[in-house]
Amino acid sequence: MFFAQGSVSLLGKNSSRSQLKLNEAEIITQLKFLALNQSVGVQLLRIYWYDGAWNGPTIDHLALANMQDVKLRLGSINSVGEQKEVDSLLVTDLIDLARNQSICDATIVTADTDVRIAVQIAQTFGVRVHLVGLEPSRVSQSPSLRQEADTVHEIARADVSKFLKVLAVAPPTVTLDIGIATTAVQKASSSKGGGEKTIGQIVEEAIQRTLTPPHSEDVPRLKAALAASTGVPPEYDGRLLGTCRTLLGRDLTGDERREMRSVFSRKVLSLGPEE
Repeated sequence: MFFAQGSVSLLGKNSSRSQLKLNEAEIITQLKFLALNQSVGVQLLRIYWYDGAWNGPTIDHLALANMQDVKLRLGSINSVGEQKEVDSLLVTDLIDLARNQSICDATIVTADTDVRIAVQIAQTFGVRVHLVGLEPSRVSQSPSLRQEADTVHEIARADVSKFLKVLAVAPPTVTLDIGIATTAVQKASSSKGGGEKTIGQIVEEAIQRTLTPPHSEDVPRLKAALAASTGVPPEYDGRLLGTCRTLLGRDLTGDERREMRSVFSRKVLSLGPEE
């Protein structure tokens, strides 16, 4: 919702999530403000964040999961990029919280009509449901969902721009100096005249490219994610694999993939604060 409708709000069209940068602290602050201004004298129970994941949480997910008052709820993403189980998680949580009388008000940010039945059931338990969308919310939210909610609110485009930023595409010549030896791209792509590279060189060049701006801005959070888990976050893992495949002209073997992930983790964790 925040990425899809946020890009429409800022750009007037859908944009790839990889080109969008979320400010987690800002969006959580805005959500708390919206929730606590629905009723007088209420306390926040918690904020539930719903999303799909390819193969475990991304660094954005981990940043949210480690924030105070936030519970991360992840569904899956199928082979064609569609989210699965995400709406059912929201529906189940809303109905259970209402049935258990854990809440008196629920503020939901969604455009999905499938949530409407959960709104109806929550209301039968006395819960007031407040629907929030991103400007222009009428473009994405169905009339039936808007009619079902007790109140409807819209996050203005100016406020959307505070928590969501469109990333500029970095030129291919930009590199990040992290002490990795690199070779010209032309040499890497040629298999003639003794220009082939070793697997180790291919992996290091892939790491170099992966950590160029705007992705290099994520290095502090990436280091925290690597230090707290046993694997490379899926968005970086996919980018590394794709770059290696391009440079090498074939898929990596299982052993080569393990080497790539190990080298990447060591390189990132060894970076200093100014790198």
